[in-house]
Amino acid sequence: MNSFKFPVINPLLHNELRLKIMVALDSLESASFMYLCEITDSTRGNLSIQIKTLHDAGYLEVNRSGTGSTARSVCHITRMGHEALAAYEQGLRQLFSQQVPAQEEKKKQNNYP
Repeated sequence: MNSFKFPVINPLLHNELRLKIMVALDSLESASFMYLCEITDSTRGNLSIQIKTLHDAGYLEVNRSGTGSTARSVCHITRMGHEALAAYEQGLRQLFSQQVPAQEEKKKQNNYP
């Protein structure tokens, strides 16, 4: 039996918008909600949902200040977020560099010598 396995790719980060958020915060350390909305070309509603998902996973912290029209949210990547993104990148690199072994023929299944 073949023991070949593809690397595990984090499904939470395998979403385009969540990945863009994480990559941006990985290099910036923090960014305002509105800046993330601008650079990801996302709607506020969709960005808000994806930030909540990343926050709930422990990948981001969100600091809110002000109220009403002066409200401001700033997102920060956590250590867990940095580690998850690095593992995701490593998994993709491994996936693309991996050689998939040829399929073994099942000679014995058909009683062929």
